[in-house]
Amino acid sequence: MKADTNISADARGLRVAIVTSVYHAEVTHAMERDAVAEFVRAGGEASQVMRIEAPGAFEVPLLVDAALARADVHAAVAIGCIVRGETTHDRHLGMAVTCELSRISVARGKPVGLAVLTVENMAQARARAGGEVGNKGTDAMRAALACVRRCEEIRR
Repeated sequence: MKADTNISADARGLRVAIVTSVYHAEVTHAMERDAVAEFVRAGGEASQVMRIEAPGAFEVPLLVDAALARADVHAAVAIGCIVRGETTHDRHLGMAVTCELSRISVARGKPVGLAVLTVENMAQARARAGGEVGNKGTDAMRAALACVRRCEEIRR
């Protein structure tokens, strides 16, 4: 299913953190690059993107939480790539990471855009990192920005 690309996102005056797992860097760095480009397209300044590298997907939530603890960070985008292996490790890892990111977002009251892929193989990952399925880094940034603005509206 293709995400709605008509979501209104406005990055003017915002600062965001992008936490990117370096595991499967070919995929994650492509998503990070397009997430930054989306932030700039939405009116943000590239200098207002805090880029943080994580060793793997499991470490992403801790670093997202640390970034969102800063008063000057309005949202975060979590980027990672979990590929199915011979065991059920991928399912446990994917569930742990996504549940924790959701908990952090609610606890901090700040959006976390989710671009942690859970795929069967690297071909599927590449398709979601700028290939025929689009770029989930772009989608996650757009969602995070839209949620920042929606939260502002609700809180007014």
